Amino acid sequence: MTQVAIGLYGLHGWFGGDFAPVTGLVREAEKHGVDLVSLTDHVVMGENVQNYPYGRFPAPLDYPWFEPLTVLAVLAGVTERIRLSSGIVIGPLRPAVLLAKQIATLDVMSRGRVSIGLGVGWQREEYDASGIPWEGRNTRFFEQIEVCRLLWSEAPAAYHGKTVNFEKIYSYPRPVQAHLPIWLGIAPTDRNIERMAKVADGWIPMEQNPAKLAPIIARLRAGVAAAGRDPAAFTVRVVPRFVFRGDGTPDLEETLKAVPALIAAGADMIELFPSAFCRGPQDFGAFCQRMVALKGP
Repeated sequence: MTQVAIGLYGLHGWFGGDFAPVTGLVREAEKHGVDLVSLTDHVVMGENVQNYPYGRFPAPLDYPWFEPLTVLAVLAGVTERIRLSSGIVIGPLRPAVLLAKQIATLDVMSRGRVSIGLGVGWQREEYDASGIPWEGRNTRFFEQIEVCRLLWSEAPAAYHGKTVNFEKIYSYPRPVQAHLPIWLGIAPTDRNIERMAKVADGWIPMEQNPAKLAPIIARLRAGVAAAGRDPAAFTVRVVPRFVFRGDGTPDLEETLKAVPALIAAGADMIELFPSAFCRGPQDFGAFCQRMVALKGP
């Protein structure tokens, strides 16, 4: 069955810039049967947004990027069933052992509802401001994933990599989930497809074209199977391409017409941003109901 997710981007705009009331919206989404909520990460923002690799950067420089793990912890305390995710947390901007601790703590506080989305980001200035080398970021990123899995399962633990080194380390609490899903929001290069097939539980693509997604997803799942893992358990979460009316406003029904093709291409979860399709909180319940209808009978 197809699952549905909502992205929390922009919802503070419904409340005069106050993000705290979004907790009520997430509770409402849970009541309607939405499967997952997610939040996007930027620790800081530089001015060179022309370097954004996916077209025009969609947010102004003063957009408030709320820290995802902090927000998800708050949401864990006011919900019971909805899963908590990110799209994505920029992993290398946090020390590997701290990231492991943060995610494990969130899973404990949510009683096992975390499916974390991780990526490397696109902005060098963000790395520079954080004191993290831009060069070698992919090595750092995949070592982080190894460290998370290690600290979530072994103690004392030892790791000797290019960017992380430790001996006889204990990290508790561990996640509630025996296997906490890690989804990666990274480009589908040959190398990344190989890596994802070995270590990831899902993919969060930027690509929205079903014809382009289908062969990539097929390669990913074939790689997962070749690695001795269950390809059916590998989740692909896709945001459909927004379709706009003549007046420039997004058209929800026209946008949703792409969903069957995305599912046929291999997507398991469809994510949309209510801030784009709703005038405000008064439309949110109906939006959630329309999203949940995509799951089928």
